[in-house]
Amino acid sequence: MIPSIFKTTLAALLMGLVLAASAADISKLETAQAELRQLPREFRLDGTVEAVNRTTVSAQTSGQVQEILYDVDDYVEKGAVLAVLKDTEHQSRVNRAAADLTGAVAQRQEAEDEYRRSKELFTKKLVAESTLDKAASALKSATARFEAAQADLAQAQEQLEYTRIRAPFAGIVTERQVQVGETAQPGQRVMSGISLEQLRVSVDVPQSVVPLVREFGQARVQYQNGDWVVVQKITVYPIADHGSNTFKVRLWLPEGTAKLFPGMFVKTSFVTGIKEDLVVPVQAVVYRSEVTGVYVVEDDGRVRFRHVRAGQRSANGHVLVLAGLMPGERVALDPIAASVELKRQRAEQGHE
Repeated sequence: MIPSIFKTTLAALLMGLVLAASAADISKLETAQAELRQLPREFRLDGTVEAVNRTTVSAQTSGQVQEILYDVDDYVEKGAVLAVLKDTEHQSRVNRAAADLTGAVAQRQEAEDEYRRSKELFTKKLVAESTLDKAASALKSATARFEAAQADLAQAQEQLEYTRIRAPFAGIVTERQVQVGETAQPGQRVMSGISLEQLRVSVDVPQSVVPLVREFGQARVQYQNGDWVVVQKITVYPIADHGSNTFKVRLWLPEGTAKLFPGMFVKTSFVTGIKEDLVVPVQAVVYRSEVTGVYVVEDDGRVRFRHVRAGQRSANGHVLVLAGLMPGERVALDPIAASVELKRQRAEQGHE
């Protein structure tokens, strides 16, 4: 049999090893301190995403629709041809204008040569001044016809170019208003589209909050996945709505903002002041069904699961703690590892 003194020594040795292992496990837990921070006081409202660039392209000349190159939900580049009108008549006008310009060029050249000859002869006093005046008048008339022919050709070319209806900016087609075969008239709507490169959010803000919105000038918009994006500019309309006593406010999003589309409802947050709140890193908070909590690591190395009442998530990766924690308490940043350690400690206590 093992003497009792050896049993006592062995038990003490085993207990020391357990405590050492426990201390080693605790040291592996990365923790953060619950602390009071100066955070923005925010006022949240629902808003609607809008496209800054949205337009309806209309026909600028008449002609039969020969081809439609894009349809709804198609992406188009800036300057891309959306639809093509029949250009036979317009091409004929360009050809006639080009021919008239050619004739005008020849007439002006002939008038210049005649004026040059008349001027030389007048210098030599071989012709009367009236002959020179007549040549100068003919040159002026020929120049006027040349300039008119140039203008006619430019106008005919412009009308020909109008038979190619182009996109004013890069974007997505939202509506098509014409069909192949119908005759388009000047001013008739052909296609509508929006650009997703530049978006904004429209919000109706109560008049009591508008002075703070103007004072602080800070706001952000929430994505569907919970992330936030800080707006670039805030525009407050100078007139309130008589029915609701609200001011329309536009929040301009950074260019190229993804995941948002015109017509979507989003959450917006306006900075209206500064407050002091208790916060912990977002990765320390555990959500289990309807239970919210954190793993608190106490000074003696023991791990406790603590129920807390969490508030909003701040913009810098922290969560507000409304109840359940005190400033200075340390929480585990890896809830899974803390849960394993808590089970080990409970098993140890049960074994004792």
